[in-house]
Amino acid sequence: MQVRRVVITGLGTVTSLGLGTAVMWDGLCQGRSGITSITLFDASGFESRIASEVKNFDPSPWMDVREARRMERFCWFAIASADEAVKDSGLDFTKEDRTRAGVLIGSGIGGLGEMETQHGKLLDRGPDRVSPFLIPKLMINAAPGQISIRYGLQGPNSAVATACSSGTHALGEALRAIQCGEAEIMLAGGSEGAITPLGLAGFCTMKALSTRNDSPTQASRPFDNDRDGFVMGEGAGIAVLEELEHARKRGARIYGEFAGFGRSGDGFHITQPEPEGKGAALAMTKALADAEIAPDKLTYINAHGTSTQLNDVMESRAVRLAFGPHAGKVAVSSTKSMLGHLLGAAGGVEFVISTLAVYHNIIPPTINYTTPDPACDLDYVPNTAREMTVNYAMSNTLGFGGHNASVVVGKFTG
Repeated sequence: MQVRRVVITGLGTVTSLGLGTAVMWDGLCQGRSGITSITLFDASGFESRIASEVKNFDPSPWMDVREARRMERFCWFAIASADEAVKDSGLDFTKEDRTRAGVLIGSGIGGLGEMETQHGKLLDRGPDRVSPFLIPKLMINAAPGQISIRYGLQGPNSAVATACSSGTHALGEALRAIQCGEAEIMLAGGSEGAITPLGLAGFCTMKALSTRNDSPTQASRPFDNDRDGFVMGEGAGIAVLEELEHARKRGARIYGEFAGFGRSGDGFHITQPEPEGKGAALAMTKALADAEIAPDKLTYINAHGTSTQLNDVMESRAVRLAFGPHAGKVAVSSTKSMLGHLLGAAGGVEFVISTLAVYHNIIPPTINYTTPDPACDLDYVPNTAREMTVNYAMSNTLGFGGHNASVVVGKFTG
């Protein structure tokens, strides 16, 4: 049986560089950082006081005040991104079979802010003061649920929670849903809004975060010898995926083809990556095989590239394992140098970025790369965007728990 082809017809993002994909893409290509001192709460007592916040986000263009109060921040971001992606795709769901359209969104943490707020009420004022909306606000599946309600979609509807690889796993599952004939259209990606006191404290005490508090825009420096940890980020990235013939029939603009998906487990440690990169390399190899391309056909890797000591060395080794002699020729960059680490939303946003790299033939840079690390020996596209033909791009996400996921986007050629 011939596998149904899947294409990308709409893109939507919310990031610290601004609302909308065009604003984000321009910022990335210009090498701008969205990382600043934290403003969402008083972080003066924390070891790390910087983050990649979505500043002054107002949900009112997408919902009324009452509706907004019944949703958490990560749901706001998901709905705004989905709205942009649907409009970008030109879809009119009133003209579609909505039993054949679905939603699959990943989030690593979900409504952490609501949990903190209501726990405080429980302790201070008793159980009767806890909001009845606590559970529907904090649950990770609230994002795909709210999006499906918004458009009346009755096809596959699910959520994925695999830490930092959640968004990529969601995209991969959505790809499979279309390939196997379960759906014609899927809205897929990731959303996260976990820059809260508890979230920040948890990562601080793990010693996972950068403490370059006096120079926020220089704090995230993937693959650089002087990196000292990642920077928390928030936002969402959602793509409209369609079966090729469905997209053709309605004359859709096609950004690229969703060509391959691979996943694996480290089987090693709950937070530390397997040091030689065997699990990550396996996910990349599976994604290449699924796309039916040889390693030397891949142009660009949007790396997980967290700016931590362990990840960046491991991922560089993994690329060497997966790509062999071609590893030194493939361009590798980490857009986390500008956007920080969006946790469960990282895969969604970075899938959008990889798609745009293929569509525009531009590779965003790894900024703050000034001192090479001998243990990281690839072409990291330092500091300046690179114009070159990008036929295939890969996006890697590697989550706590040893969850590895890679996706391949190819240039659409008909």
